[in-house]
Amino acid sequence: MKEKELERLSSMVEFEKAFYDRGYKVIAGVDEAGRGPLAGDVYAAAVIFRPGTIIEGLNDSKKISPKKRDMLFDEIKEKAVSYAVGVATVAEIEELDILNATFLAMRRAIESLSVKPDFVMVDGNQHIRKLEIENEPVIKGDSLSMSIAAASILAKVSRDRYMEKMAKKYPEYEFEGHKGYGTKRHSELIKEFGPCPIHRLSFLKNILK
Repeated sequence: MKEKELERLSSMVEFEKAFYDRGYKVIAGVDEAGRGPLAGDVYAAAVIFRPGTIIEGLNDSKKISPKKRDMLFDEIKEKAVSYAVGVATVAEIEELDILNATFLAMRRAIESLSVKPDFVMVDGNQHIRKLEIENEPVIKGDSLSMSIAAASILAKVSRDRYMEKMAKKYPEYEFEGHKGYGTKRHSELIKEFGPCPIHRLSFLKNILK
């Protein structure tokens, strides 16, 4: 491992150590994938590592290639004390709005952990609403914290695999390529074929007007 990479990973461990030094015993990192797309469920993941755990190459999922994410996905599951993925459906997104549906997916991930945390670090700038466990938002947490970065990868890979399944079910929308995001090609296909059952209709107002 190169010295610069070791320093980066060590700083992520030190970031989490500061929370353990405050007296917490079991800390989970949480992140989401799929808030922005025009189609598909929103995913969230929660990960608990033993203090000091280092996984080489771990970083914000957006900074890692799909092949590397798949490799890290398996390593994270092997090395985590506990991990879980939560989902909020398109129907729940439409009913609650995307922000509250994302919090729902996060709560489901946390509640599914086999080991219960006494503190949660969540990527972003907002606390997780309606979560009874103490939690703290961490801006750019997926670059600062080992467990949040791991959660970002579990959520991203899980959602991408779900969208690849949806691509087989609704092949005309080419979900395997854009994963439901609002690319030019995706917008063209929505205009051509209309929305399908996994499109978030509240997100399509500008496209279908």
